[in-house]
Amino acid sequence: MVDFRLSEEQKMLQQLARDFVDEEIIPNASKWDLESIYPLEAIKNASDIGLLTVKIPEKYGGGGMGSIEDVIISEEIGRGDPGFATAAGSTILASYPIITGGTEEQKEKYLSKTANGVIASYCVTEPNAGSDVRGIKTEAVRDGDEYIINGSKMWITGAGHAEWFFVLAYTNKKAGYNGMSGFIIDADSEGIELGKKEMNMGQRCSDTRSVTFTDVRVPIENLIGGRENDGWINAMKAFDHSRPAISSHAVGNARGAMEEALKYSKERETMGKPIFNHQSISFMIADMATKIEAARLLCWKAASVLDNGNRNTLEAAHAKRFAADTCMEVTTDAVQVFGGYGYSEEYPVARRMRGAKVYQIFEGTSQIQRLIISRELSSK
Repeated sequence: MVDFRLSEEQKMLQQLARDFVDEEIIPNASKWDLESIYPLEAIKNASDIGLLTVKIPEKYGGGGMGSIEDVIISEEIGRGDPGFATAAGSTILASYPIITGGTEEQKEKYLSKTANGVIASYCVTEPNAGSDVRGIKTEAVRDGDEYIINGSKMWITGAGHAEWFFVLAYTNKKAGYNGMSGFIIDADSEGIELGKKEMNMGQRCSDTRSVTFTDVRVPIENLIGGRENDGWINAMKAFDHSRPAISSHAVGNARGAMEEALKYSKERETMGKPIFNHQSISFMIADMATKIEAARLLCWKAASVLDNGNRNTLEAAHAKRFAADTCMEVTTDAVQVFGGYGYSEEYPVARRMRGAKVYQIFEGTSQIQRLIISRELSSK
């Protein structure tokens, strides 16, 4: 039996996230975006009340909950601001390869840090390797009880504030995907250089920059899982966990835009009546609501499949593709409802529209999600 009712605990988590968003994110989101302020204090506050660590096992200080709880919270955070959602989500993404494939010692050391509010970054993308992960050039060479890492990563979220990085590098380049390994690299290691903070189209409060590794020495115990050459598989498993949440961020941003458009349409009058009473506007908002409902259900299904112990690669790809595209469509329509005011940064729909675009790009573009979907269908 399929049951969409939330438990009392889930309702409490949802309300906790909703209250945090209303009190700490929405009042500050415009300033953070316009001035490119990294919301460090708010991220730590969200972590302190357990909103960012629900999927860290209890034994390491986290909530020990499932993906359903994660997507419920993520939608509310996305409703607050897409940039904050991305900035706050970088650490758990970096933590997933440890959760899914790390040694007990690695989990104890680094997941405990995550649960205590330490920020981390996921370093896979490179200047010439985004969707094609096989194209990365970063290499790790064994030298006694250490590895020497050389390479550059690009578009790394949270890099300027991270205390450690998850880094994907080749240990056997001839083997392609099967020659990649995952490493935990402490941010204060000698040989790490951070690039400038990128000025992006949207989500400007999120810190995004390059990270260069030059002869960085990493102890052998920081090879994730203690095994070479299974880093790519583990890195991709991380996306099965993170994509339902990222998709829910997109749903939340779309929902926030729709709510703002609905409110405005009831206040703004033309031809003697609120514009909501014009069918051209009310139907537009009705379509927004339907798309958001559909996107949410895809997110919940992807999370539910994972919580039931099954591989959710197909379901996560459906959710990511549809939620990202829906977010772009809904925020664009919200700007249209606002008319000329929507094009002004004085109103939040402009920020939401700018922040929506990257959902179609990061953590696998919408085109890559279609590739995954078609591949998964062909293998059935």
